Amino acid sequence: MADQEKLMPNTLQKSKSEEIEFKGTVEDVVIDQTSEDDPSQSRQTHRQVYPPEQRNVFGKRNIEDKEQVSRVTEHLFLEAGCGDLTSTCEYSDDIPIVHHEEKQHQVERQLSQDVESKNRTGGDDSMEGGLNMMAGMRHDYHRIEVSGDEIAGTPFQDLEIASLQLTEALHIREKYMNLSNQQFFSSTARFLRTTKGLNPVVEAFPSGDKISQDAPFHPPLFNPNPYSNYDIKSFPAAAPWEIKIVNGVFRMYDDKESLEKDEPWDLPYPHLENYIDDLKQVLTMTVDGPLKTFCFRRLSYLSSKFELHSLLNEMKELASQKEVPHRDFYNCRKVDTHIHASACMNQKHLLRFMKKTMKKNAKDVVQRSGDSSFTLQEVFERLKISAYDLSVDSLDVHADRNLFHRFDKFNSKYNPIGQSILREIYIKTDNQLGGKFFAHVCKEVMEDLEDSKYQQSELRLSVYGRSADEWTKLAKWAVNHEVYSDNVRWLIQIPRLFDVYRGRGALKNFEEFLDNVFRPLFEATLRPQDHPEMHLFLGHVTGFDSVDDESKAEHHIFTLNSPRPGDWNAAENPPYSYYVYYMYANIVTLNQLRRERNMTIFNLRPHCGEAGPAHHLVTGFMLAENISHGLLLRKVPVLQYLYYLSQIGIAMSPLSNNGLFLSYHRNPLPDYLARGLCVSLSTDDPLQFHFTKEPLMEEYSIAAQVWKLSSCDMCELARNSVMMSSFPHEYKQYWLGPHYMEEGPQGNDIRRTNVPDVRVSYRHETLEAELSMIFDPAHAHNIPKTSEG
Repeated sequence: MADQEKLMPNTLQKSKSEEIEFKGTVEDVVIDQTSEDDPSQSRQTHRQVYPPEQRNVFGKRNIEDKEQVSRVTEHLFLEAGCGDLTSTCEYSDDIPIVHHEEKQHQVERQLSQDVESKNRTGGDDSMEGGLNMMAGMRHDYHRIEVSGDEIAGTPFQDLEIASLQLTEALHIREKYMNLSNQQFFSSTARFLRTTKGLNPVVEAFPSGDKISQDAPFHPPLFNPNPYSNYDIKSFPAAAPWEIKIVNGVFRMYDDKESLEKDEPWDLPYPHLENYIDDLKQVLTMTVDGPLKTFCFRRLSYLSSKFELHSLLNEMKELASQKEVPHRDFYNCRKVDTHIHASACMNQKHLLRFMKKTMKKNAKDVVQRSGDSSFTLQEVFERLKISAYDLSVDSLDVHADRNLFHRFDKFNSKYNPIGQSILREIYIKTDNQLGGKFFAHVCKEVMEDLEDSKYQQSELRLSVYGRSADEWTKLAKWAVNHEVYSDNVRWLIQIPRLFDVYRGRGALKNFEEFLDNVFRPLFEATLRPQDHPEMHLFLGHVTGFDSVDDESKAEHHIFTLNSPRPGDWNAAENPPYSYYVYYMYANIVTLNQLRRERNMTIFNLRPHCGEAGPAHHLVTGFMLAENISHGLLLRKVPVLQYLYYLSQIGIAMSPLSNNGLFLSYHRNPLPDYLARGLCVSLSTDDPLQFHFTKEPLMEEYSIAAQVWKLSSCDMCELARNSVMMSSFPHEYKQYWLGPHYMEEGPQGNDIRRTNVPDVRVSYRHETLEAELSMIFDPAHAHNIPKTSEG
C-alpha cells in the first residue's frame, strides 16, 4: 500500500501528445477490435454459466490496512454522501444543430447517396436484400479517434492504478450478479474473463430458441387469460424440502430430519463479512482523489465525443431512419420501467371512475366499523360530496409547487379529497370489496396500453411485511379479478417502514418482517398446488423494489457490529443498505430454489439515488440489476463511470423529480444519455405528475422539447427501456429482433427498434474502447507488453 501511494500523484498531468482525427469510412480507420477467432474474447450474451469450481467466489477478502478503510467508510456514512461535486460534474450546454431547411437538404442528399450506393451494388428489393444492404452500411460513418502516446489523457502510472481499482469494482459487481442469477452486461463480462482466464460463457438462449429474422413484429398471445380455467393438477407437485430462516436469510434443507440436524444445502451464499468488506472497498474508491479526477475526465471526454459524433453523423442517422418503411418513434416498442400501480391512472381517469361508481355501485358496502357497515353512497354523504360536486381541483391528487422536498406531503396526495377512506376504497387491494374498484381501474389502464399496441408497463404493487397473509390476499386479488395483460408485468415494492410497524407493536423484530415478506414465496415455490393463486401470480412477477423517502436521515452505520435481524427490535429504522442486503440475500436463495423447480426467477430493482446520501448508489451498484432515479450519480464521478462500464439500467422520471427533488433543467438525463449510460424514461406516478391518457408519451414529448432530443435519441431511450425491462426473452425477440442479445450492431434490427446501426455501432465501439483502456492500460499508452513501463 505504501509503495502504491508513492506512485500516485496528487494531480493528473496533461498527456504528452494528443491528436483527434476524423475518419470517413471503416477502411480508413484503425480500431482496436477483438478478433472473432479468439475464444477468450468472443461475443457473449448477458447470462453466464460457470463451471462448478467457479460457483462460490465469496472467499474471505484480504484487505490491507483494514482499519484505514473502515475509518474512511464510517466517515462517508456519517457525512451522508460523497461531497457535493455538482459544480464539476453537471453539464447543461446544448449541442448545436443546423437550421431546419439545411437539415432537410442534407437528409435528402444522404438518401440519394444511399440509393445510388444500393443501385451500384445491384439492389435487391426483397427484405433479405434490404437487410444485406443495411448490413453492408453498418460501419460506414464518421469516427472520432484519439492517437498518440498517453491517449487516456493521464500518465501511465495513474492509469495503471485507476485500472486496478475499477477492475476490482467490476469484479465485485459481477460476482454478486452471478450469485443471484441476475444479468451482468456481456461486453464487460467478456473483458473480465480475460483477467481470470475463464472459458467463454455459454450462450444464455440457444440458437434453436431464436425466431426467424422475418417473424412478425408482435409476439403471439401465449396465454390470453392465464387466471381463468386453470387446472391445479397441472401445477408442479410438492417438493419434500424444508425451509428455515437463519439470521434473516432463508436456508434450504433436504427434509425434516436434515432440518432438525441443522444440515442446510451447500449453496453459494453472500456472507455478510464479505459484503461489508466489498462495500467498504467500493466506498473508499468513490472518495479517492486521483480516481475521481480520472473518472471525471473520462466522463467529460465521453460527453465531448458524443457531441462530435452528433455533428458528424446526425444526418446519416436520420437518413437511416427514413429508409425504414412504416417504423417511427410512435410505433417502436417502449416500456414504462418505473410506475406505481396505485398511481398508474391520471387524475381525470380516476375522477371519471369515481363518478361512475357513485352512480352504479352506490349500494355496495365499502366500509365496516365495528358492527356498523357503510355503503359507498353513505360514505360520500358523510363527506358531504355528490358526484356533481367532484372535480379535478376538489380531488386534489396532483402535485403542486408545495411538494418540493416534502415527501410527507407527496404521500398525502394519494388520498382523494384528502380522505384516507377514499384511498382505501379506490386504490387498495385489501379492503371490504376485495380491491374490486382498484382492479377495475387497473384493467382500464391495461386496456389503454393494449390499444396503444407499442407501450408496456411494469407496475409496482406493495407488500408491507406487516403480516404473513399479505401475499395470499394480493395474489387472490389479481387472480379473482383477472387483472392481467400481455402489456404488463408486476414488480413488488417493499416500503422501508419497519420503524412504523415496530412502533405500533405489529412486529417484534426485523427478522419477523423478512419472514412475512419471503416465507410465502418459498411455500408457494415448494408446494404450488397448495397455493394456486400465488403460483399463478408469481409467474408474472419479475422482481422486487425497495421504496421510501431516501432523504430521511440514517443514524446507524451497517457494519459487522450491527444487530442481526432477529436482534433488531428497536424502534429505529435500519439503514438503506441493511434493507437491500437482506432482500438480496433472500432473493439469492429463492432464485436458486425456483431455478431448481424450473420456475421464473426475480431480480432486484430498487429506488436508488433519488435523494439522500450517495452511498445508496454503492449498494445499488453491487446488488441491483437495475435502479430507479439515479440522480445523485451526477455528484459521484467514480460511480457514474462504473455504472457506464457495467451498463446498469437507470429508469429516470424527470417530471416526478421536477416535482419533488430536482428542477427539470438540472436533471442529468441528457448528460447520462450523451455519455452512454443505459437510461430510459419512465413516469413514476401519472396520478400526480401527468395530464394525458398516455403519460409515457407525455414524458417523451416534454423531454424532446426541453432537451432538443433527436428522433434517434428518443428511439434509443425506447430501446434501452425494453433491454432493461424484465419482460420475457420470448417477447423481446419480437420487439427488438432475434439477435438482440448479441453485442453491437449485430444485435440491432432497425426494422423493429428504429435505432440506426450507426448509433448502436458508436455506442458499442466507444464502450469497447473504454474497456480496452481499463483492462489493457499498456496498450492504451502504446507501450509494448514486454515493457516494464
